[in-house]
Amino acid sequence: MQRLPLIAVIVLMLAACSPQSPVSQSAGSGRIVYGLTLSPSGFDPHVHQSSEIGIVLRQVYDTLVYRQPDTGQFVAGLASEWTISPDGLVYEFRLKQGVRFHDGTPFNAQAVADNLARITSPATRSQQAVLLLGPYAGTEVVDEFTVRILLAEPYGPFLDALSQFYLGMASPSALAQFAGERYQFNQVGTGPYRFVEYIPDNRVVIRRNPDYAWGPDFYSAPANPINEVEFRFFTDPATRLTALESGDADVMGEIPPVDARALTGGGQIQLIPAAVGGQPEQFIMNTERFPTDNVIVRRALIYGTNRQAISDLIFQGFSAVAWSPLAARTQFSSRELRGVYGTDVQQARALLASIGYADADQNGYFDAEGGDLEVVILVPPWGENRQITQLLQDQWRSVGIRVTLRTVPDFATLLEEVANGDYNLIPFNTYGLDPAFLNSYYVTGGTRNFARVSSPDLDNQLAEAQRQLDPAARAALYGNVQRLIMEQALIVPIRDRVNLNGVSARVQNLRFDAFGWYPVLYNASLVP
Repeated sequence: MQRLPLIAVIVLMLAACSPQSPVSQSAGSGRIVYGLTLSPSGFDPHVHQSSEIGIVLRQVYDTLVYRQPDTGQFVAGLASEWTISPDGLVYEFRLKQGVRFHDGTPFNAQAVADNLARITSPATRSQQAVLLLGPYAGTEVVDEFTVRILLAEPYGPFLDALSQFYLGMASPSALAQFAGERYQFNQVGTGPYRFVEYIPDNRVVIRRNPDYAWGPDFYSAPANPINEVEFRFFTDPATRLTALESGDADVMGEIPPVDARALTGGGQIQLIPAAVGGQPEQFIMNTERFPTDNVIVRRALIYGTNRQAISDLIFQGFSAVAWSPLAARTQFSSRELRGVYGTDVQQARALLASIGYADADQNGYFDAEGGDLEVVILVPPWGENRQITQLLQDQWRSVGIRVTLRTVPDFATLLEEVANGDYNLIPFNTYGLDPAFLNSYYVTGGTRNFARVSSPDLDNQLAEAQRQLDPAARAALYGNVQRLIMEQALIVPIRDRVNLNGVSARVQNLRFDAFGWYPVLYNASLVP
């Protein structure tokens, strides 16, 4: 048996007794363990783009405005009221008074200006927050509690952007003290929980802010609150239900659907499904590579997809079939497309025959030059992509199309394959409530234009939808956009995403915000 040096023993003993230890300090004091399903590359909301970090940081930061969880309407956050100029270029916010950051720094108009300056600075290298700001042109401090944000052109999704945790307000003092990557380990917001500790690939700890008194109107403090949360990483889906059952975790998101089905009968673990806005689970089709460069082939693939079978077999019926480029929970999602491209294998085969395909060698696949009619699907390792693509491979065999599955090990490799263009379909989607994210997918030259589509009609409709402030006008434009995307058969929609959360019975009144991913821990309580 190897013996530790005496100094090592002393260090370990001191660490175990230290009042800074989050576990020892929180034992028996309203503490829970919350399981995260992804270990992100970084934790700074102004820098990193992972939606997973929002589960933690939505508790640490307040935003100028919020979306009400039930209605999705904008409500006061750190801003008590706001006005928009008739030309849509100036947003004036009246800020709440008496708000203080966790380090005691007062929140005011200058703090807003400092945060936006940091986010938009090239040195920050923001991956998501700066994109959300769109045509941001600057900030004017009117007085201590009034700030104007200026835009270069009208931007319909601006309030939605300000409601997201990526634009949470951080303490200017802390930003100045902890420059660069150091800030992610020393975060300071105004939210209902204080940031205590972040150890990459190990844990994140937050603790209830006893001074919090300025939250949105849907925040309500319970009698037996959650005082401390330790977030741990459970990246292997097979371990998540086991962790709940053993008591190693009290809350866990993204429970595998088969495991979630076992929780529907009640017991000590409750299941809380939360619909997620954004794009559905989908496969984007490359319009520049044979044979998906032909819209008839693309339509045949959609007709040949039995989405209901995928929902039933893989997602255990928890997820509704998707019909459009926007999930049902997303703002302006079109109901008119429901039922379009229903499963019809004979229609799929007839479409392929109509453009000259035949199975001359009688091997079950339509013939193409040099062999069988074939499509290549890129298969990243996350989610249920492997299971879905295996089902698609089987379903499209009935249509007469051979499917080759090309596994990619990680996100970086996926992007390399996309850049090469040597694929027909790729599973990819974005989360959110305002559909302005569609621009990056379908505008000519968009950063995520994996369909490689160039359509003046789509370009014009998407640009106008983003500039419009009138909700009715935006709804009509996005209705046209969704119709055009499906007419051009640019995606195979699969299902609307649902986050399946397992929650210990000792945790009560847990709900999720309007985006579907982020818990409202301030309202939750513990059984005494």
